[in-house]
Amino acid sequence: MIDLFGAAYSVYVRSARMALEEKGIAYQLVPIDVFAPGGPPDSFLELNPFGTIPALRHDNFTLYETVAILRYVDEAFDGPPLQPEEAGGRARMTQILSILDSHAYRTLVWNIYVERVVKPREGAPADEVGIASAIGPARTVLAALDDLVEDGPFLLGDKLTLADCHAAPMLALFEKSDEGVTLLKGAPKLSRWLQDFQRRPCFEATKPA
Repeated sequence: MIDLFGAAYSVYVRSARMALEEKGIAYQLVPIDVFAPGGPPDSFLELNPFGTIPALRHDNFTLYETVAILRYVDEAFDGPPLQPEEAGGRARMTQILSILDSHAYRTLVWNIYVERVVKPREGAPADEVGIASAIGPARTVLAALDDLVEDGPFLLGDKLTLADCHAAPMLALFEKSDEGVTLLKGAPKLSRWLQDFQRRPCFEATKPA
């Protein structure tokens, strides 16, 4: 049994959960709320000194950092492969993973989704200046990803990869904002992929409550 430590609301935890679901691996989600008063418990910091989620424990092996977890899940277990076999395909997958972590997450999730959707829901005002300043970078991210979408049902063509598992949680949240709806119209291949991917069982199984 695999223990995956984290919170269902986290896009990174959901990414790891999607990979586990696609591989057909049994796991349990061990709740860790990084936003709880006082932060994550000391027992979790023993697994990940940075206090970020997710972290994974498989028997006596522990691991943190999402991309490392994704690759471990794919390579350590039987099930459909989630990484391309050829070097070019793996490099393209890694490129998408890097774009998502380096450029998409902060801009799409925190600067737009959290400001436009989460803060007003909690009774706090949105940072309109911050949202406006994030539109340009968001448009750049979406255009770059749209340019990399290949023909087929998945980001890299006919086979689902870790890139799909990593991109879907971020873009699904982004789409909940008015800005996300508008900007995704300018990335038609990416938008079509997102609509199709949201019908997969792994997406439904990992929806936050």
